[in-house]
Amino acid sequence: MNGRRFGIENQLGVGGGTVSREAQRNLEKAEELCRKRKPEKALPYLFKAMEDDNNLDAFIQAAFLFPLPEAVKVLEHAEEKGRFGLKRRLEPNCFEDGSKYDGCFYQLLETRPYMRVLQAQVRLYFENGQYDKSAATVIEMLRLCPGDNLGQRTWLGSVLLLTKRASDALSFSQTWLNPDRPDVIPRGGTSFGPPSSRCLPEPAEEKLSKYGNGAMAHNAAVSAFKVFGDCELARQYLRISARINPIILTKILAKIEKPRSLNMSARTFNGPEDAQDYLFLTQDVWMEADVWEWANSVQDAKKLLFKSCANAECGAVETDVAQFKRCAACKEVVYCSQPCQKNDWKTHKPKCQHHKNLKDTIRAFQTGRPPPENAFPMASADFANGRMFMHTA
Repeated sequence: MNGRRFGIENQLGVGGGTVSREAQRNLEKAEELCRKRKPEKALPYLFKAMEDDNNLDAFIQAAFLFPLPEAVKVLEHAEEKGRFGLKRRLEPNCFEDGSKYDGCFYQLLETRPYMRVLQAQVRLYFENGQYDKSAATVIEMLRLCPGDNLGQRTWLGSVLLLTKRASDALSFSQTWLNPDRPDVIPRGGTSFGPPSSRCLPEPAEEKLSKYGNGAMAHNAAVSAFKVFGDCELARQYLRISARINPIILTKILAKIEKPRSLNMSARTFNGPEDAQDYLFLTQDVWMEADVWEWANSVQDAKKLLFKSCANAECGAVETDVAQFKRCAACKEVVYCSQPCQKNDWKTHKPKCQHHKNLKDTIRAFQTGRPPPENAFPMASADFANGRMFMHTA
């Protein structure tokens, strides 16, 4: 919802003004009460806001207050309303391939509430165990908006794996892990051609290991194993995964309990929050006996997970994954013992506080709260309907 709160919609109104001011005020009051953990007081405002059929965000908020599967039905009802409204407002064929709106959803303010409904459906379909529908909804989102403005791309490979579509998951991951891919990929990479069994050249492996997406790389590894077995390509993707976000593979091999929820905290790219979200979606796939045994047997990838004690005077190295304890504050370094952590605190403290300040800055930026002292400068740009809006903090 941050785009609605801080982007162009904040200036022009939800959906570019398609929602009445009264309905918008009722929605904002309900959201405020929900943030204060008073959902029972929020419902009357939501029901009032939902009297405006264009106020799809009210249906989304209401859905997350209802239990499953009723919540899914609320969103399906909202999706029908949104689809009908856009056909009336734009043109009857606006959802069809080849229309002038094909691939342009979200760039148009009128389409944004509908796209947020689809985003909420992806999550609730998943939580309700309807993985086929969750995958189909992400595919539809990427068809309508190949640029993936709502960030659902990293979910698709995971959901495809849960629907036993490993070949499609590998094809999709390879499309986005290709360092030579075009800036805009038709249909967001969901055409799903035959996956390649060829290994990446060494420069591409090095580039992905530094700048790749952890979720994509892990999905490429497990799907390559499922499609081609224990091959060099699967091992290569596993090495890349271990470098990009070692937290994921560490928790898998250590058999740490699967997260019970998504992480809603401010985050850095390929950080612990991204790891939690990926494991919430995909850990069950990795814990299948043959998959886990394979991942645990790839020693060159496993060794990349072994950490050195951050105390420079120690130098001890793990002999097994997750052997040392991470700093509870920043989760960026590990120590072999409490004495080592205590001895290193003066050295580590500035870096730890720097990391905390960065996270606090991101959190304040995302929620619209005053930035912390010594905050990092941040800005975001929102483009729609030929206009640009800058949000700075």
